[in-house]
Amino acid sequence: MRTDDPAPVVLSRQSNGTGVPVVLLPPAATRGEVWNAHQVPALVSAGYRVVVANHRGLAPSPAPQGPYRLADVVADAAQLIEDLGQGPCHVVGASLGAFVAQELAAARPELVRSAVLLGTRARTDHYRRSLARALAARARAAGPVTDAEVVAHLGQLFGPLTLGDDRRVSDWMELLKRFPVSGPGPAAQYELTAIPDRRQVLAGIRRPCLVIAFALDLISPPAFGAEVHEVIPHCGWVELAGLGHFGFLERPDAVNAEILRFLAQVDAGAPLLAG
Repeated sequence: MRTDDPAPVVLSRQSNGTGVPVVLLPPAATRGEVWNAHQVPALVSAGYRVVVANHRGLAPSPAPQGPYRLADVVADAAQLIEDLGQGPCHVVGASLGAFVAQELAAARPELVRSAVLLGTRARTDHYRRSLARALAARARAAGPVTDAEVVAHLGQLFGPLTLGDDRRVSDWMELLKRFPVSGPGPAAQYELTAIPDRRQVLAGIRRPCLVIAFALDLISPPAFGAEVHEVIPHCGWVELAGLGHFGFLERPDAVNAEILRFLAQVDAGAPLLAG
C-alpha cells in the first residue's frame, strides 16, 4: 500500500480557442481526442479556450508504474490547471474524468470554476468492481482482441441508438480491433475506476456542478449519478434517454447543449460558493 504524497506528472494536452478555459478529462483507457469531433468545436464556437488532457498511463502522457490512486490523477489535473495560469477553470469529465473532476472540486476548489460530470458515480458496487478488474486483466493480456470481446465492450459503452446503426457499429468494431486498449497504463486506469465510497467527501464540494446521466448507462447507471447529485450542495441534474455510457458521442448535440447552458449560467453570475 502506497503512503507517499502524490507526485504529479505533466499531462499531455491540446489547447484550442480563447476565453474562459474549459478542461476536458476523458474516460479510462480513452485518449483525450475522443472529445475532438463534437465537444471541442462546440465549446470553441461558444467562446471558450478548450484544453483536452490525457490521464497518466496513456500516451503521450507519462505512464509511471501503477497502481494509480485518485490522489495521483487529481494531483495531475491540478498541476495542469496551475500550468495554464488561467484558473479557476471549468472542468468537464466523463467516467474516470468525472471522478477526477469531482475530486478536484473537493480538494482544490480554488482551481475549479465549475464541474460537469458525465456518467459519474461516488462509489463502486460488486459488479462494476469486477468489471474494472476484468477490463484491466484483458488490457494486460497478450494476443489479439477477439470479436466476442469487442462486441461485449461495445455493449458496455453504447445504447441501442448506436448498436442498431450498422455503419457505426462496424466502424467502432474495426477501430477497437485495430487499436486495442492494452498495456499496464490503461490497465491501471481501469483499476482506478473501482473507487471507494466518496459521498462524504463530495458533500464538501462548494462549486457549481452538473451531473449528466445516461438512462441506459451500464457502467455508471443514473441511480449512481443521482447519489452524486444528491450529496453535492449546488448541483444540477440532467438525465438523457436512450443513451449508454458514451452518450456524449451518441447524441453530442444534446449533451453539448446541456454543457453550454450550464457553463453560461455559471459565467453569467451563478454564485461560486465559498470553498
